[in-house]
Amino acid sequence: MKSLFEELGGTYTLSKDGMYYPNLTIEETDQRLIGKWGRMHRTYLEEAHPGLYERLILNSSLHRHLAEANERAEAMMELLTKQMKEREGVTERLKSEQPMVWVGRMNNICSRAEEIVMEDVINTL
Repeated sequence: MKSLFEELGGTYTLSKDGMYYPNLTIEETDQRLIGKWGRMHRTYLEEAHPGLYERLILNSSLHRHLAEANERAEAMMELLTKQMKEREGVTERLKSEQPMVWVGRMNNICSRAEEIVMEDVINTL
């Protein structure tokens, strides 16, 4: 009588210890980088939605999900930073004439953009 594993096309290998072990394979994984934002999203999923997190692991789609979240977050961060710089007059000219003012404004812009990205991309499903 075949096991369900064998009926579904699975095979076993006899080991030196006399036990049969299933021949398991892992699907080819996504090679995209997860990055800072993907890691932050993983932490959010682990803490706030453990069921979904485990389901993504079991479906072998966690890496893809995190890579997509990272890409969305990076694109949003770039767009927000660009828009805020234009709106507030933070230019290369300001950078060359008043570097410390430019640094302060850029830090402020980046902080605000990161807060928006955290709320809209990272801490959401």
